[in-house]
Amino acid sequence: MDDLQRTEIEAAAFRALVAHLQERTDVQNIDLMNLAGFCRNCLARWYGEAAAERGIELDKETARALIHGMPYAEWKARYQA
Repeated sequence: MDDLQRTEIEAAAFRALVAHLQERTDVQNIDLMNLAGFCRNCLARWYGEAAAERGIELDKETARALIHGMPYAEWKARYQA
């Protein structure tokens, strides 16, 4: 496996994780944090940090919307218990 293939596979796995979390709205962020040590907001922060490292501006709310599949305030209103 070369570097490009590894990057493509990692990207596909990340997209699958995000899609899975967007489908599993019954899973609360606090549950993820308690059990796995990270949550959707952590992923959004890491996404934003990765963008910043590459000189790409991505504000916190945009990163959260990319991970949650909708604006964070809307996700909280719909799904946060």
